[in-house]
Amino acid sequence: MDIKLISQDAELHKLCREVLAEIEGTSCTLSLVQAQDTDHTADLCIWDYSPKISIPGHISWSPAKHLFLVHREDVAGFRSRAEAHDTNILLKPFTRVTLAAFLGMSVSSRSAVSLRADRDAMLQCLIQTNLRLQEYDQDRTNFLARAVHDFRAPLTALSGYCGLLLAEPLGSLNENQKEVLRRMQHSTGRLSRLASAMFQLSIGRQVKQHATRQEGDIRTCFDQALHEIAPFADEKRITIAVQLEPCEEPLYLDAGQIEQVLINILDNACKFTPRTGLIEIRGYPFFWERRVEQPGPALPMDRRQSISLEPNSYRVDIRDSGAPIPHEHIECIFEEYTSYGAGRDRSGGGLGLAICRSIINQHEGRVWAENTDTGPMICFILPSGRGVSEAEIAIRKEKSLEICAEG
Repeated sequence: MDIKLISQDAELHKLCREVLAEIEGTSCTLSLVQAQDTDHTADLCIWDYSPKISIPGHISWSPAKHLFLVHREDVAGFRSRAEAHDTNILLKPFTRVTLAAFLGMSVSSRSAVSLRADRDAMLQCLIQTNLRLQEYDQDRTNFLARAVHDFRAPLTALSGYCGLLLAEPLGSLNENQKEVLRRMQHSTGRLSRLASAMFQLSIGRQVKQHATRQEGDIRTCFDQALHEIAPFADEKRITIAVQLEPCEEPLYLDAGQIEQVLINILDNACKFTPRTGLIEIRGYPFFWERRVEQPGPALPMDRRQSISLEPNSYRVDIRDSGAPIPHEHIECIFEEYTSYGAGRDRSGGGLGLAICRSIINQHEGRVWAENTDTGPMICFILPSGRGVSEAEIAIRKEKSLEICAEG
């Protein structure tokens, strides 16, 4: 199936390529083209619509042949351009899950030609309903973002007052009173982090976020994260073993964000580690072959791989002695607002681990989960060396695509 993406967004191209690769039973080729270069013989055209884009007047507008990605504020203008034609619209910003559903429907409708006539009538009725549901979903998301933003100020104030009382400028406290205040402050901090994660996930699809990276020491991030989760670990008498090897090259990172990643992963590990259990942390320089979806042991070399296996990143493995993650759900624990419904659901409703993936992606790294003989392990990789510009990143991606095409 020949699919054309009419867009200038390399990130959207990458996302569509990944989503199409996950659709079973289909063979698709995806090309990134400009509007003026669009081949209208393609099986499916995905239009990254903006009011400035040039849409030829002779296109069919068929929902089975065209999918338009439209910002909500541009819907009225788009409809006037589409006139009375029925169109397949996906509102921007959208989630990966929503895009997968739309592309899956479009691909399957092309492959099941005999059913298309019967589906068309139903599809036309569903298109408008789906658009309204997307609008309601965006209204809900915007409301959630505003509400959570308002929660953060009183939570910060409450944590500050606990700290003020613990410092005892307003009077001395006995040890029991101090312990209660410390627990209040710890719980307030966890609630504040949860609110921040919900806020970032709510605005993440509307505001393109970039990490402000500076040369830093990941061991300092670990020290702060371990201090934050210490009360929770102590309460369950969990042993935390830490082995951090020094970085061979400097790491450029946003220390506050990496601390948040470590806190979220360690908090998740503490939650699912049984009482008197063990959490093992290992950090070490690592050679990361970026073409490999899930990093692991070095692969046999080929002409597209670097000759050098010198470390080019820093890898962190956090393993706990809890129950294994069900294999069929090992990927979805990083999805936004999703859970697999089990009694021991590692996703936590798609908050903590989802924000981890968002932050690691901003650092151009990768995060994943796997089961080992001694328990579940969550790993992430941060590239070493100074970050490159967006233009350089785009050039590298294009070269990578060309190499893969040659292979």
